Amino acid sequence: MIDLHMHTFYSDGVLVPSELVYRAKYKGYSAMAITDHIDFSNMDFVIPRILKTAKILTENYGITVLPGAELTYVPPKLIKDAAAECRKLGAKVIVVHGETVAETVPPGTNLYAVEAGIDILAHPGHLSFDDAAAAAKNGVNIEITTRKGHSVTNKTVAETALKAGARLVLNTDTHTPENILTAEIIEKTLSESGLPADYYGIMRQNSLEIVSKYI
Repeated sequence: MIDLHMHTFYSDGVLVPSELVYRAKYKGYSAMAITDHIDFSNMDFVIPRILKTAKILTENYGITVLPGAELTYVPPKLIKDAAAECRKLGAKVIVVHGETVAETVPPGTNLYAVEAGIDILAHPGHLSFDDAAAAAKNGVNIEITTRKGHSVTNKTVAETALKAGARLVLNTDTHTPENILTAEIIEKTLSESGLPADYYGIMRQNSLEIVSKYI
């Protein structure tokens, strides 16, 4: 399994990176990204620490751990600049906290994210066809999420993304050990998203292509 949206205690997760990575490995993960919430206030603190730890854990636990970041509530027009700064600091997988219906995310976040050269637009809520088409054009993956609250629009997100030709990935947005992927969670999420049971293979391949860009 591959999961490219996971949090540690460097933002609002409950585990230190070493425990999160080992628990994921134990559950059968082959690759993952640590993508703690960042903005301009903390990216220079969080990313170098995740970068260092990801290297240590990849070398010692036999699982590919990519340092990443989830740009969260960044003013939409500044997302591109923020993503570029994260890259300079060493972040590989760049996720943007999309316009989920569970929170009051700044309008325009989805559009500016898919135009900013990021990797994944997370939990985009009521994803528009135009934004999905821009994601497809720019090679940005759209997230189907297992996380409660954010997942209520998964079916609409899947339908819109596929109609626009955008690629889907499955992520957990893990904050606690119980969020880590299992076969049961995958099956349930696919079913509720209106996707066929074997579609996880396609989403996993999309995630693998992101991983392959950065290792």
